[in-house]
Amino acid sequence: MKTKVRNSCLLFLTACIWGSSFVAQSVGMDYIGPYTFNCLRFLIGSLVLLPVIFFSRHRKKDQKDRSKDRTLQKKEMLCGGIVCGVILCIASTLQQIGIIYTTAGKAGFLTAMYIVLVPVLGLFLKRKAGLQLWISVGLALIGLYLLCMKGAFSLNGGDVLLILCAVGFSVHIMVVDYFSPKMDGMILSCIQFLVAGLISSIGMLLSEQFDWHMVLLAAKPILYSGVLSCGIGYTLQVIAQKGLNPTVASLLMSLESVVSVITGFLVLHEVLSGRELLGCVFMFAAVILAQIPVKRLVLAD
Repeated sequence: MKTKVRNSCLLFLTACIWGSSFVAQSVGMDYIGPYTFNCLRFLIGSLVLLPVIFFSRHRKKDQKDRSKDRTLQKKEMLCGGIVCGVILCIASTLQQIGIIYTTAGKAGFLTAMYIVLVPVLGLFLKRKAGLQLWISVGLALIGLYLLCMKGAFSLNGGDVLLILCAVGFSVHIMVVDYFSPKMDGMILSCIQFLVAGLISSIGMLLSEQFDWHMVLLAAKPILYSGVLSCGIGYTLQVIAQKGLNPTVASLLMSLESVVSVITGFLVLHEVLSGRELLGCVFMFAAVILAQIPVKRLVLAD
């Protein structure tokens, strides 16, 4: 139980980091293309983790891992990192391109559709969510709609890309759930960032013109996204998902939408409407319900 509480807190911290970095992603796109932005931020995320991994491994160099063959372990890490990196690259690229063609609120709502898709994918993998979690997902969906959507709901080309992005992030959550218990979380993150950065560099070279002047203008958003969103945020996700139901993890991470609104209120002095506040209430209620043990609910009845 202590481990689950700790991991839940880490995922909430992840949501806080992602929620505050959404602005950085949008600002960065004013200067450079989506492939360039993703390439640089993922490579920075990988570099940030290298010294952490080095000192962590150096401290444990005298401890022998007898649980499995080291060669097999390295192959699993490489395989896990490549799979996670490819999926992360696809999802992030779809998100960066989709942001260009739609509003920030709709982008946040459509991206967070993984809260519905994760339990659906879980059904195919024989991981049933249960009535309690489905109710939590429903509450979160209502909360996200109230929080992000304004006016009539309609779809355009950018919105379709964001829906596909949500599918990608859903698959990423499930893949991380599979690989994270088997290996060191920081190494898995480092490899996935390197893979995602290298794939993005191919798109950058083929479809965009690299301009150092524009990169320097976008330096702050790139560094913010690279160090915080990637280096810290996604690494916390990999570490904290161990032992948590993927649906619960997705609900916690979807709080990034709430954090982005609160950040706008605190930093940009944006006014929160009653609709947005009600959306926040629904979101937090969904997360709290998902965290309550089923036995406790039965006893309460």
